[in-house]
Amino acid sequence: MHVAVILDGNRRFARRLMQKPWKGHEWGAKKVRSLLEWGREKGIKRFTLYSLSIENIKKRPKRELDYLFRLFEREFRDILKPDHEVHRHRIRIRVIGRKELLPETLRDLIDRVESETESYDGYELVLAIAYGGQQEITDAAKKLAEAVKNGSVDPEKIDEAEFSRHLYAADCPDIIIRTGGEKRLSNFLLWQSAYSELFFVDKMWPEFEKEDFERILEEFRKRQRRFGG
Repeated sequence: MHVAVILDGNRRFARRLMQKPWKGHEWGAKKVRSLLEWGREKGIKRFTLYSLSIENIKKRPKRELDYLFRLFEREFRDILKPDHEVHRHRIRIRVIGRKELLPETLRDLIDRVESETESYDGYELVLAIAYGGQQEITDAAKKLAEAVKNGSVDPEKIDEAEFSRHLYAADCPDIIIRTGGEKRLSNFLLWQSAYSELFFVDKMWPEFEKEDFERILEEFRKRQRRFGG
């Protein structure tokens, strides 16, 4: 099973507790580690997490972005430690998005983590950082146009499967969860979410708990997936 999560509500949760907005991102990072543990208990092999959008990079205050980038750097440095749970559980890490928008130090750490975990086959964690669904589709169209131009793809044979091969990530999530009370995808996995089951949770991401996750999985099992039928 593939579960994707829009990690929404970190800043609002921090404000509710009279804390600086970026404090919520720190709590949110800790909750991600809990989510991965819950997923392993349920046999879920793949997670995709919407961690930072392109719109966030354009609109968030520089001080908050700098804090977020430092937080990402700290988490990726931790992953490089031999005793990290990523290595114990053989979790492959991938980052999707326009990584050129990220600081060079962070990009280098991402490259190292992706390289070190590339062969892992236990679980997969995909982090959408500097990501946008429309931008992903645009980039895929550019790649496909270049492939047609250089003759490696026959335009008459382009179909959904061929287009998917040019996306950052072709895997379609079974479930998409959004915390924070909003009921929209906010430019997340627009192509891949065509037949995903959507769950919207009022709780902010840092207050999302195991029983919320289990409730969603139970509801998913009750749904009849029609895939357009």
